[in-house]
Amino acid sequence: MHMGWLLVLICCFCLLFFMPSSCPLDAIPLHQTLRDGDTSVLSNGQFELGFFNFSSRRYLGIWYKSMAKGTIIWVANRNTPLNNSLGTLKLTTQGNLLLLNSSDIPIWASYNDTARNPLAQLLGTGNLVIREANDEDPDHYLWQSFDHPGNTFMPTMKYGTNLDTDLNRYLTSWKSDDDPSEGAYINKLDPSGFPQMFLGKDNQIVYRSGPWNGERFSGMINLKPNPIYSYEFVNDGKEIYYRYDLQNSLMLSRMVLHTNGDLERLTWTGGDGPSSWTLYLKGQMDDCDKFSRCGPFAKCNTMNSQACCCLHGFEPKDEPAWNRGNWSGGCVRRHKLDCGSDGFQRVSRLKLPDTRKAWYDGSLSLKECKKKCSENCSCVAYANSDVRNGGSGCLMWFGDLSDIREYAATGQDLYLRTSVSDLTKDQNPRWPIKILVPVLAIGVALLVLSIVLHTKFRNKAKIKGIMPQLRGEEPMKETEENDLELPMFSFEAIVNATNNFSRENKLGCGGFGLVYKGILKDGEEVAVKRLSKNSRQGVDEFKNEISCMAKLQHRNLVKLLGCCIKGEERMLIYEFMPNRSLDSFIFARGLAYLHHDSRLRIIHRDIKAANILLDQDLNPKISDFGMAKIFGGEETEANTTRVVGTYGYMAPEYAVDGLFSPKTDVFSFGVLVLEIVSGTKNRGFNHPDHDHNLLGHQNRISQIPLEQHRLTEVANKNFLPLNNPKAWRLYKEGRLLELLDPIGNESCVLPELIRSIHIGLLCVQQSPEDRPSMSMVALLLGSSTELPEPKQRGFFTPTKFWLGDALREILDESANQITITGLDGR
Repeated sequence: MHMGWLLVLICCFCLLFFMPSSCPLDAIPLHQTLRDGDTSVLSNGQFELGFFNFSSRRYLGIWYKSMAKGTIIWVANRNTPLNNSLGTLKLTTQGNLLLLNSSDIPIWASYNDTARNPLAQLLGTGNLVIREANDEDPDHYLWQSFDHPGNTFMPTMKYGTNLDTDLNRYLTSWKSDDDPSEGAYINKLDPSGFPQMFLGKDNQIVYRSGPWNGERFSGMINLKPNPIYSYEFVNDGKEIYYRYDLQNSLMLSRMVLHTNGDLERLTWTGGDGPSSWTLYLKGQMDDCDKFSRCGPFAKCNTMNSQACCCLHGFEPKDEPAWNRGNWSGGCVRRHKLDCGSDGFQRVSRLKLPDTRKAWYDGSLSLKECKKKCSENCSCVAYANSDVRNGGSGCLMWFGDLSDIREYAATGQDLYLRTSVSDLTKDQNPRWPIKILVPVLAIGVALLVLSIVLHTKFRNKAKIKGIMPQLRGEEPMKETEENDLELPMFSFEAIVNATNNFSRENKLGCGGFGLVYKGILKDGEEVAVKRLSKNSRQGVDEFKNEISCMAKLQHRNLVKLLGCCIKGEERMLIYEFMPNRSLDSFIFARGLAYLHHDSRLRIIHRDIKAANILLDQDLNPKISDFGMAKIFGGEETEANTTRVVGTYGYMAPEYAVDGLFSPKTDVFSFGVLVLEIVSGTKNRGFNHPDHDHNLLGHQNRISQIPLEQHRLTEVANKNFLPLNNPKAWRLYKEGRLLELLDPIGNESCVLPELIRSIHIGLLCVQQSPEDRPSMSMVALLLGSSTELPEPKQRGFFTPTKFWLGDALREILDESANQITITGLDGR
């Protein structure tokens, strides 16, 4: 009897040992197996390891267990799938994990042979490790899946290279969404020269992150302190890697290299709607992120009408090709270098050039770096390798400088070796942003208020006499009755002032044409806007700008000094603004004078940071009235089928219905206020899965019938999504501090900034009737008056307008009347 019970117990024990376990385990001890089956998984915390199916093929992998259930983060046999559900995972005596097919043939292995008493364990981070059973030290792991990532970069993972073992951890895309085998794209750290990340496709570089500058990779301006994750970059002579940790253990975030080459950070969001992965930031954002788009010794800036331009002292290598928009040939020096007399020109706000052939020494100061570069005739440029605490370290380049881009208000300084004949006074001062941000933000009240109080109006210019010339009639004589008090400059005087419109005098370009710096005979510095024959604007805008500016005199408007007309030449001469446009530093400024205190009501229709210029004392002045509309009498609004302006700043009723009023400019001003405090543009990059921008605007194009998409595409571009916290959502949740630009947080007056955000949200409300007037905005900014609650922010929503006659009229051949500018610098 006792022997019978003993046999039963032995049989039960054997059955329990060899049958697949239905209880989740977190480890596989020596000689135990994990067999393919729905209940045969390792489980720990948020993750599970087991077998799954894709297109009738079986894989061993790791996925999220509860939240984001089923999202796969790693696949073992991605290139060698199983043909059936008879696969087995076992741990060998040598410490190898072997994946066997139905014929017990290994199709994947972890390859390790140093174990004594190995154990395979799935950690709570999603990392599958092989370790000694009695040793949990991460530095002693025999093998880990985090050293062999697929398309996903997880928290706590080291992303980079071990210089002692030559192990390089990098991402490879999947071939397709249901095929995890290696795809065309690879993203990895290159340790040569000064380390940086590269995205490649078919052995060709697609995108470069730029070198680590102590705060971030210089080409990833969105990588900055945030409430979701912290990060670090380690370069200690033994290892070079980047890693990140989540700030909240309940939050899910991962970086994924998609099948199309997009490198994106995704976060898991829930809230009132269904939970899903949403875009938080993106590696490559626009065309200027395409590797070496502009060729050697050129810089790329998407805010310019022509994205590429040569560095100072250089000119296009192939001028005809360059003018056709083929910039790949880059630029060459205008004058030869003379090592004994060369100097260095500072070029600011850059993504630093490719550093694979660069040299660096973290112990040198910038002054020592300059000396070292000066002494080496092969050194073409130098910069700080670390921007923290005022800058330190030395980074030097030899040979061609490639893949440079220019930013509006961030980036680094590069010191470019320049021939003595090309050396000029530094026109790129690096203003102390930490001081400028709060001063401008808090000073909005005083600046706008000054516009309201300054009601003096002087109409010196009689513009009637200029119209015959604009129509191509006989030149006007100085003795005519309709002589202009607005001075007429001779064409020869402007040619001399601008050195025959030389490239060195070029300040920038926009929809009007090129803008040049000029010096008149009396030494006065001026800015000359020269209407281009190929300009998006034309004679009408030229007349409109003269008409507006001749009637407006205000200290916060750029002063029009005169004009020049000869043949087909049309030029406007303005006072020179030495500190460029406001978007070069940060975003801001006002309109009350134009709407309320000028004798004529003026709607600007293109208020943006690039059209606010700064004089030598950083006083802001509104410019570019080529698109402005003059209202007379009691006229307060108008409708047009010719929508003009800039994406990201247009009010929804204007972008969609063509209806504009003073409240249209109020909306643009509200965008600027929110851009001030966040240090981020409302308009950034476009992605089909991310539907919010800075204001919280949503892309609703998928809800619109197909026949309406043509015009919708134009209007909807006003509301491009942006990698930035949403102002409306943060306001509703009482978390406005998260919107503030961390660069200026140390020295700002928080109540003033919070009030500015509140007023900005009032300005961008959906309905024009709900928005305050500019005079009311000035009052609110300059007082402690209690603020009303803003209503829902404006966003594009299809209305019955699309079904009316206006739709058919605009979608007809008149569609080419739509004129919308990019974010051009002036």
